Amino acid sequence: MIRPATRNVALALMTAAALTACATGGSYTQSDPYGNPTQQQNKTGRNALIGTAVGVAAGLLSGNSATERRQHAMIGAGIGALSGAAIGQYQDRQERALRERTANTGIDVSRDGDNLTLNLPDGITFDFGKSTLKPQFYSSLNGVASTLAEYNQTMIEVVGHTDSIGSDAVNNRLSKERADSVAAYLTAQGVQGARIETLGAGKAYPIADNSTDAGRAQNRRVEIRVIPLRQ
Repeated sequence: MIRPATRNVALALMTAAALTACATGGSYTQSDPYGNPTQQQNKTGRNALIGTAVGVAAGLLSGNSATERRQHAMIGAGIGALSGAAIGQYQDRQERALRERTANTGIDVSRDGDNLTLNLPDGITFDFGKSTLKPQFYSSLNGVASTLAEYNQTMIEVVGHTDSIGSDAVNNRLSKERADSVAAYLTAQGVQGARIETLGAGKAYPIADNSTDAGRAQNRRVEIRVIPLRQ
């Protein structure tokens, strides 16, 4: 069943595409004296954007699960899917690139089947209790972003996690804001936003003992999950 929020987003995309089409009717060939693309070229670009918006909307309205709808939306946006042995080979290359570009940065790369996970520890990414990325972490995240942009036949889940200190409301909000910050940076560096979903897990999924300082530090993290887009 498609959730109302998803349906509303899809319908909004279709409406925007229709309005854009109405506003850009006609054919123009006049050149811009300032060296910008001709109006005909601009119209072609707008038509491409309209087609992408309609494709994404159609994808959001199809499929029986959130994952399926995201897959269909990405394919509708022109992102190719993988199949068979090509999936493992594609992820092999991407894993190798991620490990090379994140070496000595503090980012941990792990693999489970064909899915890759990058663990961004709290200490190098954010100040305590904050959701603004540390500027000194930008260069490390640039290597991640360039790889994800290059290997674009994947879905990306950015999940924020906290330790057990504080209320659920605070931890859930902070973990989501941190995931959003990482996702926004990736998008600004050229990773397609249609591929990215952000989640705030709060304290629900610890990977270490929350009764110690060291354990709580490990639990405060952002994970980037890289999942192949399958046919």
